[in-house]
Amino acid sequence: MSPGLPHGYRRIGEDRIRESVGLSYQELTPGMTIEHRPGRTVTDVDNLLGVALSGNVAPIHTDAHYSSQTQWGRILVCSGVTLNLVAGMTVRSISGLTTANLAVEQARFTAPVHIGDTLYAETKILNRRDSESRPDTGVITCHTTAHNQDNISVLAFTRTFLVPLDADAARDATHY
Repeated sequence: MSPGLPHGYRRIGEDRIRESVGLSYQELTPGMTIEHRPGRTVTDVDNLLGVALSGNVAPIHTDAHYSSQTQWGRILVCSGVTLNLVAGMTVRSISGLTTANLAVEQARFTAPVHIGDTLYAETKILNRRDSESRPDTGVITCHTTAHNQDNISVLAFTRTFLVPLDADAARDATHY
């Protein structure tokens, strides 16, 4: 962090600053919880793009008439779309400097997500350690949860990824 600037910005010249993405390895301390904002409202386009990219042809995700006859009474957002939207919400803070994702584990979809729901996420840093195989990186493990606008839990998962130990060097090398 540059002196005199708010967190998330670096001075790169006189009268010039650059936004930074991703907390550093040193900042991602075990026990820290990050609330990811703003929330994200799920749209029909989100769902349709996710379904098209994945090839998921289940009518519960695409056919309004079929879905209206189910227990949900309307289209159910594809779980892969929900996972990707929530994981994406975390990137700005926790994994903007990621060099590799190692695992997404224990994913639990705890309530349905529908088009028009707004999702909110938070992540707790579980642990960190220096990588044994890549001495210039650290391994971060975190647990992310998401809830909707009614404060109903919809998703939880654990994620492990690599981040550089020297965030400033990584940012300088990549112009971030």
